[in-house]
Amino acid sequence: MARKTTKPLTPSSLGFIQALGVTLYCSFVGVIFWKGNETFGKMDRDIGPVAFLLLFIASAMICALMVFYRPYLLFFDGRKREAIEVVVNTATWLFIFFTVFFIGMAIR
Repeated sequence: MARKTTKPLTPSSLGFIQALGVTLYCSFVGVIFWKGNETFGKMDRDIGPVAFLLLFIASAMICALMVFYRPYLLFFDGRKREAIEVVVNTATWLFIFFTVFFIGMAIR
């Protein structure tokens, strides 16, 4: 059986995909904040801060995994320069997405 080989992603394209994933995830969490009362009803006074902190910590872990797991693997595989390039490209794409979002909000 012939083995299908796939071309590995460049640091720029991997950074784009990672930044897009973080942007989509943050958009999802933003919609939860925006429409939370309509979807889940008014939150109890005591549980609200706990739910927020748990979501905040879980979101930080999810975003950290999305951004740093692949560079971590590359770094300990001896491909340190490529790992750094992926992190820098991800940060650059995140800044670009933020700028586009901010401009879109300012125009609106």
